[in-house]
Amino acid sequence: MGGGLVGCLLSLYLGKKGYKVDLYERKPDLRKAYKEYGRSINLALSDRGWKALNGIGIGDDIRKVAIPMYGRMIHDLQGKLSYQPYGQEGQAIYSVSRGGLNIALLDLVEAEHNITVHFSQHCQSVNLDTNEVCLRNSSTGEQTTIQANRLFGVDGAYSLVRYSMQKTPRFEYSQSYLNYGYKELTIAPGPFGRWMLEKEALHIWPRGNYMMIALPNLNGSFTCTLFFPYEGEESFGNLKTEADVKRFFKKQFPDALPLIPNLAEDYFKNPVGDLVTIKCFPWAFQDKVLLMGDASHGIVPFYGQGMNAGFEDCTIFNELLNQHAGDWHTIFDKFQRTRKPDTDAMADLAIYNFLEMRDKVSDPRFLLQKKIEGKLHALYPDKWMPLYPMVTFSDIPYAEAQATGERHDQIMAQIMPHVQTEEDFDKPEVQALVKQYVIEG
Repeated sequence: MGGGLVGCLLSLYLGKKGYKVDLYERKPDLRKAYKEYGRSINLALSDRGWKALNGIGIGDDIRKVAIPMYGRMIHDLQGKLSYQPYGQEGQAIYSVSRGGLNIALLDLVEAEHNITVHFSQHCQSVNLDTNEVCLRNSSTGEQTTIQANRLFGVDGAYSLVRYSMQKTPRFEYSQSYLNYGYKELTIAPGPFGRWMLEKEALHIWPRGNYMMIALPNLNGSFTCTLFFPYEGEESFGNLKTEADVKRFFKKQFPDALPLIPNLAEDYFKNPVGDLVTIKCFPWAFQDKVLLMGDASHGIVPFYGQGMNAGFEDCTIFNELLNQHAGDWHTIFDKFQRTRKPDTDAMADLAIYNFLEMRDKVSDPRFLLQKKIEGKLHALYPDKWMPLYPMVTFSDIPYAEAQATGERHDQIMAQIMPHVQTEEDFDKPEVQALVKQYVIEG
């Protein structure tokens, strides 16, 4: 259930293994009525996602619709730029349009003879005992009931498959919202489809209590997302007129304002999206039903890991399928117990990264600490990998990355009082601490 990104990728993994797959999607065929503008955050595809795509040989197909971003470009209040590389030379995250990626995956799904796709099929209810799903055709209103051998709920953060499981005994479920929403805006292409900002970077306008980001698109535009409080002096609730919006952008984003020609129109036309974290357990019902992707672990977008975590679900699931072929109870149980601690860790890291992106990236002490951590990584790569590369450029389990990041913070709390400039790294007392905590620790 669910023909989004994770549903398509999971279907491809199963179909290429010879399983007969029926994929049911609530919306009409995206390729015939493409309509995502105003509701989507551009996605950042990184190593975990590429590993999952390469696992079934489709990475090269997806690279055709992706743009590499090698670092953050920070825009201050005066429009001054500063650049922070994401990792080592050549490491990048990739900007992809959610709709463009979904269309590419749907094309691959339809080319796989073991998969049948059913559009406009809205899940109404699931009978867990019989594995029967009641569906309503959103175009015709016709209702049908299907029965599945195995049912995979990949129907998003507001999953109806999960909702049926929430009624079972001892099912744990929580959802928590940030007091922030997001609104999509667009930086238009320049003459001849030229990008008006540095193309190979993720742009951030950090403003302490809120921020705006921009990711490049293939047509020369940038998709901007304003993350903004719902209430307060500077908030969605307080920008009520076209004059309010333009005055606010002129004050807070002066270099971006001339690049957003339809600012007022987009601002009032596009909805405010919610930012929710969803945690639940169990993800499996016997050997019949399994939740994956946002249905089991919805997270906020500030680490760029929502899609990557969902794609990594497919990698882990495929490995278990290879190890325990046919033993669905073991596969489902091991999957949920392996992934639950990691996705919980990633949910917490995503909220932490929001605080980092909106205010710390312009703090000189924070930037100095990042440079010292970069030196440690360059000198002792086997002993020290900063948190961001662990999450983004490796497949180290998220929970392990989180725990290592916390240890690193404790070590840096010992080192940074002795560091006022980058050159202080070579001071004897700093080197003694490095030896104690990094080399020998």
